[in-house]
Amino acid sequence: MSPTMRTYKRYLLLLLSSIALTVYIFSSKKSSKQQSITFQEINKENSDMSTSAAAKQIIVVGSGLAGLTSAYTALSNGVKVTILEMESKFGGNSIKASSGINGAPTRFQPEPDDLFYQDTVKSAGTIYANSNIKPQREALMKTLVDNSKDAVYFLSDTIGVDLSLVAQLGGHSKPRTHRGAGKTPPGFAIISALLKKIENDFSQLATLKKECRVTKLLTESGVVVGVEYQDLANADAKPTQLFGPVVMAAGGYAGDTTGLVEKYRPDLAGFPSTNSPRQQSLSLLTAIGAQLIDMESIQVHPTGFVDLAAPGSKVKFLAAEALRGHGGILVDPKGNRFVNEVLRRDEVTDAVFEKCPSTSVVGNDGEIKQWESWLVMDEGSVEGIKSNVGFYMFKKLMYKSKLSDLASTLPNIRSSLIKYSQSVKDKKDTEFGRHYYGSWSLNPDEISDDTEVYYGKVTPVLHFTMGGAKFNEHAEFVDEQDKPIDGIWGCGEVTAGVHSSNRLGGSSLLECVVFGRIAGERASKALSGKL
Repeated sequence: MSPTMRTYKRYLLLLLSSIALTVYIFSSKKSSKQQSITFQEINKENSDMSTSAAAKQIIVVGSGLAGLTSAYTALSNGVKVTILEMESKFGGNSIKASSGINGAPTRFQPEPDDLFYQDTVKSAGTIYANSNIKPQREALMKTLVDNSKDAVYFLSDTIGVDLSLVAQLGGHSKPRTHRGAGKTPPGFAIISALLKKIENDFSQLATLKKECRVTKLLTESGVVVGVEYQDLANADAKPTQLFGPVVMAAGGYAGDTTGLVEKYRPDLAGFPSTNSPRQQSLSLLTAIGAQLIDMESIQVHPTGFVDLAAPGSKVKFLAAEALRGHGGILVDPKGNRFVNEVLRRDEVTDAVFEKCPSTSVVGNDGEIKQWESWLVMDEGSVEGIKSNVGFYMFKKLMYKSKLSDLASTLPNIRSSLIKYSQSVKDKKDTEFGRHYYGSWSLNPDEISDDTEVYYGKVTPVLHFTMGGAKFNEHAEFVDEQDKPIDGIWGCGEVTAGVHSSNRLGGSSLLECVVFGRIAGERASKALSGKL
């Protein structure tokens, strides 16, 4: 073989080797890319064959405080947002919130406060104490507490909500639950202001749709890329698909109509609820591999109003914890106090179960389980929460009466009020150990048959679900292996891990704002490829 031919052969072999190496490297990169694919990469790869490529929006499922906060955060980043609400009105259960939002330390608090995290951990109870994922739960609680001051300032300074009044609720070591000084309850005030802000400031970017039930989360290559929803106002309408990163803020299952309460807590079946009946959304999340935790952890609030004209109604108005925080007391059917009213919600509820008689009332929704207790307030305790009491009186859930008239219903009420008022005066409740009396002002020496008080009949109610889809401090839902599910984030009551066994009053609105802001921020970055 000639030298020229040998040189040519060596060149050809080198060329073929180079081509083979290039093909191998390209294949490896493509395989790696498919293993760690992102929402942005799906858009690029499918630009000529999938409508998901045209995604230029974030989809928020739910219009409570969590959903609206995440939407506002994304809109503030210049991102288009579509909000899908199942009900005929915006606001979810958040609009009914009546006690306020926690935050510490804030400029509104009357005293220094570095105990919020400690109180939150203590409230988390046995589920947290016995958990094998303590560090994950602690990361969520720390995120909640560390961002609480900014959450309050976001609502007060950016959205323009008055949160200048601060009360101390059950389970709290300090006053840290914020509300406004006006006539509007905090939930309505916050939701109204946030909706107005979104509609006025982002009319070109925000689309708000009511009566739209999401029926499916759309995925491609393991990434959530959008939703499919049904227009409930048009029974003949075909399902509609929207594409974009998703924020799930669809709420909990305390008013569930699909049997989750009965499945996980059969002992609570038949209890009234503060939540309107609605289908839960957790099945949408489990369909994409989300992990459910703490599903048995359902908060029974000790005080839901019993409408004397419709005692069998399954849906009750919440008798806000702030009513007790401002000084109100609970008495049994004889008019006797039976508990420290500012203990944690679960502790007060247990006292009602133990000390008050149970009844079964048949209503339109079947047999309802109830316990008979009464909330009583004086003029001083009402003064700090007039807007709530005025609303309850308008709805005929609370009444004002002289003790002489109330004695026929609660025979020992006068002696109980004298004893409690003496405890307030002495700043020592020897009977039940209460240490915070709000603005109770009755003088024990001046109580007579003509003394006027406010009162309403109350019973324990299903109020909040601590269980749900597990998520992390980045508001990412996780699968059974604790791996984040790409393309979707969560906030509010649909999530789980923050509260464990029990939620402190005022921390529901707080988690909506804290994790709503995180979810909105991260979804925005995902859409723009900056995450």
